[in-house]
Amino acid sequence: MGSPRAKLALEALGRDVRGARLRRGIAVADLAIRAGTSASSVTRLERGDPGVGIGTLADVLVALGVVDRLADLIDIRKDDLGLALTAERQRRRGRSFAAKPRKRGDQGVTPSADPDSVDPDGATF
Repeated sequence: MGSPRAKLALEALGRDVRGARLRRGIAVADLAIRAGTSASSVTRLERGDPGVGIGTLADVLVALGVVDRLADLIDIRKDDLGLALTAERQRRRGRSFAAKPRKRGDQGVTPSADPDSVDPDGATF
């Protein structure tokens, strides 16, 4: 059903949840009660079942005391590809050629005296 990489990642996550539970000496049934879910949901999560909801994962992580790691899964400040793409798409600010004569005109220079001036229709002469 999902990509093989996603399946492997979910299985690794499940192993990590199981390891954290075992290190704390918590039984599956006790973790389920603390997380407000069923023991079968915890077991499915530990197996890497993609059908377990993210809310159940969050509740289990709260019960294990590691919910802060959930927020760090995708830290956009560390997303090098996303940051590079955003920087590439940002609008480059610059002055347009047509704006230059108006500014010079405001300073007392008439557009006709300037060889690079532009008429109001946009034609250069």
